[in-house]
Amino acid sequence: MNTENVVKHLRALWRTDRIIADIRLRHLLTGLGLRAFAALIAAFGLLMLELSAYFALVQIWSAIAAAAVLGAINFAIAAVLFIIAGRPPSGRDIELANEIHGTSIEALQVEARALQAQLSGAVHHPLSTIVPVLVPLIAIIVKNMRTTAREPAADAAPEARS
Repeated sequence: MNTENVVKHLRALWRTDRIIADIRLRHLLTGLGLRAFAALIAAFGLLMLELSAYFALVQIWSAIAAAAVLGAINFAIAAVLFIIAGRPPSGRDIELANEIHGTSIEALQVEARALQAQLSGAVHHPLSTIVPVLVPLIAIIVKNMRTTAREPAADAAPEARS
């Protein structure tokens, strides 16, 4: 497991999540703005159409029937506008961001599996992780013991000559 790879993958994951959130937010804001503008225009236009249709229908039908027909037409128009505004975002941007996001997740999973393998190997075979550290340590201890053993022998030799 390489910590640099983990950090790199986490950064890529963070960036793609931000890009995906930004794309979705822009889509939602655009959709909301279009819905509000459509509602405003539809309100004025529909008011005028309904007024003219009402006056035309009152001459043919009763006032109640004319109002009911115009209300049903209003509901149909509103349903069509909401269906159009609710379409999912389409485009290469969101597909690319989702692809990079998936790749980052897969890379992090590979790094996690490598860490798990290293940890399980250390638990099952603790000497295999300790031996590379112990061999140089033992060599240093032995060398240190030799130098300390030579120093008292060198000190005792001049005393024996006197």
